[in-house]
Amino acid sequence: MRSLAATQPGASARRAPMASLLRAAAASRTRTVSVSATMKNSRTAELRRLLKGNDILLGPCCHDALSAKLIEQAGFPYAFMSGFCTAGARLGAPDTGLISYAEMLDTGRNIHEATHSMPIIGDGDTGYGNAMNVKRTVRGYAGAGFAGILIEDQVAPKSCGHVRGKRVVGREEAVSRIRAAVDARNEGADILIVARTDARQAVSLEEALWRAEAFAAAGADVLFIDALESEDEMRAFTRLGGAAASVPKMANMLEGGGKTPVLPPSALQAMGFKLVAYPLSLLGVSIRAMQDALEGLRRGRVPPVEALGTFADIQAAVGFPDYYAEEKRYAISSPTSSAASGPAHSSSAAPPPPPPPPPPSSSSSSSTYSSTTTRSPPVVEPVVVDEPGSSPSASWPLPKDTPRSSSSTASSSGSSSSSSYGSSSSYTSSVPSAPKAAPAEQQSSGSGAGGAGSDPNYRRNMSLRVRIADINTGVVKLETRVPAGFLNGLSALVPQVSGLNIQSMLEQAMGPGGVLPQPGQPLVNLNSGRDNIQIFLE
Repeated sequence: MRSLAATQPGASARRAPMASLLRAAAASRTRTVSVSATMKNSRTAELRRLLKGNDILLGPCCHDALSAKLIEQAGFPYAFMSGFCTAGARLGAPDTGLISYAEMLDTGRNIHEATHSMPIIGDGDTGYGNAMNVKRTVRGYAGAGFAGILIEDQVAPKSCGHVRGKRVVGREEAVSRIRAAVDARNEGADILIVARTDARQAVSLEEALWRAEAFAAAGADVLFIDALESEDEMRAFTRLGGAAASVPKMANMLEGGGKTPVLPPSALQAMGFKLVAYPLSLLGVSIRAMQDALEGLRRGRVPPVEALGTFADIQAAVGFPDYYAEEKRYAISSPTSSAASGPAHSSSAAPPPPPPPPPPSSSSSSSTYSSTTTRSPPVVEPVVVDEPGSSPSASWPLPKDTPRSSSSTASSSGSSSSSSYGSSSSYTSSVPSAPKAAPAEQQSSGSGAGGAGSDPNYRRNMSLRVRIADINTGVVKLETRVPAGFLNGLSALVPQVSGLNIQSMLEQAMGPGGVLPQPGQPLVNLNSGRDNIQIFLE
């Protein structure tokens, strides 16, 4: 049976320049730079194996990590990352060349991180520029993990093959793009080249068939003519001879009213297609489901379980069970040790400190106070929430870059905090109180105790080690360090301590006359729910 292509007017004209094009393609391949080291991609090897098999390959199109994850969970042999769907999902924009190479590459990396081994073909559009851009795009997609990349012959800005206004570049530039992609593959990018032409809608079926055969001669691994309009045109494509005869062909079953007839897989396989892409199934049903859910919510109706699924179903879909199973492998049975210079400490909460001694009477001399501090520094608990009109600042001079609040003494802060935390047993503090500020002449002479008298920026030289462990199991969930000068970052990292006056605690521990906690002794020891939160000053 003769193919439709052979009966088309101008078929001889299509074949006439083919010999010269084959010679040019062969000469190009002989000049290709060989690269000895090639990074192999197991997904590319799997796609090659699938293409050699007898089964037709059905591939839904993904647009993000979750959709790709669901395709793999459903057991499909491969997927196609559609530019149409990715532009719609990521940008909320049409497929008209608005999405960039970097955005497509970033989506591809996320998709491959979310999946295990399923081969994925990425939409490389026009290659984002000239032939040199095409080579860079191919290498980038290969590095992101794609098993294949589609390169097409539209002019920029490109658009979906089934919408109006199709334009393609000339034959020479179209073939040059595919040659560049093939060269990038041969130079080390372990990826298959899917060559697409949009000439059927831009020019004619005859032109599309010519370009498909030329792309095969240039070394493409898969051929694709988009927006074929009938079963006869589809058969003409699959029956191409010459270099295209043995190259796998891909069909695009655009759901919902595209130009190409939507046929069952068995019919497509009988025609000679090897791959089938379903571009809109997932994005389309997602859009409709979200619209229906929003309409119901606007009327005060939550989606039913039949449409939404249970919370457990949603957790399973995004990977919570797998995460928890893997997390057990790295569980820490014993608490993380403290700093190398300090002793190991238990993950359980430290016992409350002894109550602070009464302040010295007005008749007591300074020598009496001094003898008290030499035995053991008094302990106070910090103010958790400042009362109106109160100040968290200590009585000694603050660093030059610290704003001064209204005056209050350390002793008054200590007495107010005692009532604030008197009823709570889940929080203990090891912050030593600072003695009263020395006279100005003593401060200027450097006689004050503590390490901050000569360093107005003392907090910048210290860090806070944050450690969060499970109270019951002792498993350490988080251990990190935050500069002592960035307290806003600390409360953002550990919201449970946002109510504590960490700044006042640091000033009491590090200001003139302050006594730093012993190595391994936490500045803060707080139980919140199932978590024990400890903060060490280092």
